[in-house]
Amino acid sequence: MTSRDANNSAKKTEALGFEQHDHRTCVKKGMSAAEARCAEEGLRFTSVRQKTLEILLQEHRALGAYEVLDRLREDGFGSQPPVAYRALEFLVSNGFVHKIEKLNAFIACANPGTTHSPAFMICRECESVAETQSMPARGALGEAAKAAGFMIEKTVVEAEGLCPSCVDKAVS
Repeated sequence: MTSRDANNSAKKTEALGFEQHDHRTCVKKGMSAAEARCAEEGLRFTSVRQKTLEILLQEHRALGAYEVLDRLREDGFGSQPPVAYRALEFLVSNGFVHKIEKLNAFIACANPGTTHSPAFMICRECESVAETQSMPARGALGEAAKAAGFMIEKTVVEAEGLCPSCVDKAVS
């Protein structure tokens, strides 16, 4: 393998998000981006919204609303479901968090502050989730939409399979 191949392989892994990395830096970066955007756009980034985002950034996996609620309760934010649902709704509607339909769960956006069409790879064994970019206007879906006179505004792509760690375990 050449150094170029190794660099491309590293970039692919990084884009998919299954790599090991410093979570503190990741959490700090995600929180800073959200705080800056909220300040810039005059959005209310309340303490419960901040804590909800922090919880999702720390996990790097999708969490159900009740898991989020349990964590919020542990931190003194109340125990009523609307507490979590309202915070999650705000975070999703502003692009800080995505809802993973397959898991009925939520994950922090890997690319906050950018307009993008995410695609999610969901491990069927450990339920880890990685986010990457999709190009819905290109490829077969884009061509089909164009042929039908349809303009794609939003897509949700969710692929199920095995993450690198689970593939390694399956091969062993």
